[in-house]
Amino acid sequence: MLETGRPAGGRASGRTIGRMATLADETVHPFRIAIPESDLDDLRERLDRTRWPDELPGVGWAYGVPRDYLKELARYWRHGYDWRAAEAELNQWPQFTTTIDGANIHFAHIRSPEPDATPLLMTHGWPGSIVEFANVIGP
Repeated sequence: MLETGRPAGGRASGRTIGRMATLADETVHPFRIAIPESDLDDLRERLDRTRWPDELPGVGWAYGVPRDYLKELARYWRHGYDWRAAEAELNQWPQFTTTIDGANIHFAHIRSPEPDATPLLMTHGWPGSIVEFANVIGP
């Protein structure tokens, strides 16, 4: 994410997509998170159909994620997580996609409120996302 300057390559007309499109060129394209409701319905249905395995007693995290922990996480994703609120929060940032050396790149371009700010580029690894930077970007 850059705090100052403008994205290279100009801007194409705005579009809303739920998944990163495969881009044939290095043009910078506006990006908005818009997960189709049918994808969320499918996720909810799959979470509802989860077949939970038996667990060896007393092993904790030694053989992976404990079943009860994973069940609680799945319950949260199914019933507690507000997908649309998360989309709205992330869509407040100006986001773009482009292709660099054949790889699809998603980025947010956020200007600093300070006129003489030094540009800052923040990257994340896998499995990570720009969500990790929310507290650095600001309230």
